[in-house]
Amino acid sequence: TPISLSRIRFLIFVGQNQSLSAKQSLAKLIMSFSDSDSSSHGGGGEYKNFRQISRERLLYEMLRSSKTGDSRSTWKVLIMDKVTVKVMSYSCKMADITDEGISLVEDLFRRRQPLPSMDAIYFIQPTKENVVMFLSDMSGREPLYKKAFVYFSSPIPKELVARIKNDTSVLPRIGALREMNLEYFAIDSQGFITDHDRALEDLYGEDIENSRKFDACLNSMATRIATVFASLKEFPFVRYRAAKTLDASTMITFRDLVPTKFAAAIWNCITMYKSTIPNFPQTETCELLILDRSVDQIAPVIHEWTYDAMCHDLLDMDGNKYVHEVPSKTGDQPEKKEVLLEDHDPVWLELRHAHIADASERLHEKMTNFVSKNKAAQLQQRDGSELSTRDLQKMVQALPQYNEQMEKLSLHVEIAGKINRIIREVGLRELGQLEQDLVFGDAGTKEVINFLRMKQDTTSKNKLRLLMIYASVYPEKFEGDKATKLMQLAKISHEDMKAVTNMRLLEGSDTRKTSTGSFSLKFDAQNRKHAARKDRTGEEETWQLFRFYPMLEELIEKLTKGELPKDEYHCMNEPSPPVHGGTGGHGASVRTGQSPAPHSMRSRRTATWARPRHSDDGYSSDSVLRHASGDFKKMGQRIFVFIIGGATRSELRACHKLTTKLRREVVLGSSSIDDAPQYITKLKLLSEKELSIDSIRI
Repeated sequence: TPISLSRIRFLIFVGQNQSLSAKQSLAKLIMSFSDSDSSSHGGGGEYKNFRQISRERLLYEMLRSSKTGDSRSTWKVLIMDKVTVKVMSYSCKMADITDEGISLVEDLFRRRQPLPSMDAIYFIQPTKENVVMFLSDMSGREPLYKKAFVYFSSPIPKELVARIKNDTSVLPRIGALREMNLEYFAIDSQGFITDHDRALEDLYGEDIENSRKFDACLNSMATRIATVFASLKEFPFVRYRAAKTLDASTMITFRDLVPTKFAAAIWNCITMYKSTIPNFPQTETCELLILDRSVDQIAPVIHEWTYDAMCHDLLDMDGNKYVHEVPSKTGDQPEKKEVLLEDHDPVWLELRHAHIADASERLHEKMTNFVSKNKAAQLQQRDGSELSTRDLQKMVQALPQYNEQMEKLSLHVEIAGKINRIIREVGLRELGQLEQDLVFGDAGTKEVINFLRMKQDTTSKNKLRLLMIYASVYPEKFEGDKATKLMQLAKISHEDMKAVTNMRLLEGSDTRKTSTGSFSLKFDAQNRKHAARKDRTGEEETWQLFRFYPMLEELIEKLTKGELPKDEYHCMNEPSPPVHGGTGGHGASVRTGQSPAPHSMRSRRTATWARPRHSDDGYSSDSVLRHASGDFKKMGQRIFVFIIGGATRSELRACHKLTTKLRREVVLGSSSIDDAPQYITKLKLLSEKELSIDSIRI
């Protein structure tokens, strides 16, 4: 997963020529690099997507640029801290780093072997601890490395720059000291996280008004998301969900103001970049919409039926890592093998957003086509008849590629089979149908109670998820002692029920006390009709249980049409006049070229991230990736959406879908990407005095 590209600010450069002052060297470098990278929308240049830009900055602007100048060292050491090593690992593979001359990767805070004949590249956060460690490495008569090229992941405070300048023994050994402004984690070609797993706790937990954690979390998240815009050299309209009151008697709570405070913190960072980063846009080039989890509490818990979501929901995965058993080469017990389900796997790239039934069907097609077209497979399937020398030669020539392709296809066939088996065993289709009927107003209390009575073998976690959806659509059913009766009927523990009652903490001023003194969940006014979603007109639902869509999809479409309610969504900066005859006002939208025909998420095999027609062998990676990158040509202005408190895989899928539909790259950012169990655990902890989610691994 790559990252982002843009302008870096040069703080200081001291080469071997000491006749040049640091100030002169700095000015010289700024001049030489001021025009080196154009905007990612660049004049006549090829459009580069979010991840391509991120990856190229790390590999070329940082690692490759350190090869130039007075550096004579062929191989270098790369030193990172616990945050920047994650930034790098989400964006680049070890082979990419090695190709740029890195022979050793080290942890800044581990004891390291002195390598005085080698240069070192430091990619670190600009903290006091990191700077002290760097100075101790490079000071004195015997520094650990010959020369240091230092890159900071975000803006460095002036006092730390002064501290470095004042160490006269270190200055001559510094090859470069720069701000990369790249401190986010590119988890997807169109998605990133700031890696704040505790954002829900720190920003929405009880007693957060006087918590230092609130400011620390908010400012750290704002700094990291601002580096996205610094890195891509994008200046956004900053829009955010404003605090809302039900009536004059309702007070705005601290939680209501989280998006407002967050927007202000981001705005402060971006306006600083405007004046400090060379060639940073001075007028708006993109949209940023800031939301929190209160806009959609159904998306994190409803069962999403895509291949990607089902893998993470039903299988025991660690991030994108899947462990499966393969036959032992020695004939012993099967061996466990780890594989990564990510964009480098063309089968995964093609099927991840497909409905699980569609994915299974297409995998069967692929396997059939592969066997019929591949010489090695055909020869291997012969009935015991003797092979000619020519047949053997063809088989040997085809075997390496055959084995690799067969392994990939077999892996996904195994995964899809496992998922379908779990769906049958758990009875997930019936539950999934009820979930979606609830959301769209086609089922109510009677159906929920019947399900809980008749399906008592349903797992407690699935019954809890059903109740959370029910609470979102029918909040009045949880007033007074009604919640207790539902809990008893579902045989759910008090501990699990906290997830339902704590949903109110995300609703801010929409929470009110009832006459009995207990809390009532009050959600969006449209829920009074007992339907949290409306069916999308003009969208074909080919596959069962593919009806649900996250609210984020609706909000982005409203944003592009200029239909976001201005009283609910405020803008930090007043828009400049629309470029291409947009709708004006806060919802001004800039488009390039003609609008494409409407595209349906629910129509089979039409999305550009689904199967290319000529890729029937299941392994045509070049064609898949070429089509994916080709989709980004002639794109309009980017749309960034940031969800405070965790985003879902359905929301990431919606961003991919809308990119194709709107011809504008839609990038999703969040504090974390959460699957249902992780999100529910975080909700439970909101009402705890001593919060701990150390056991949660995302």
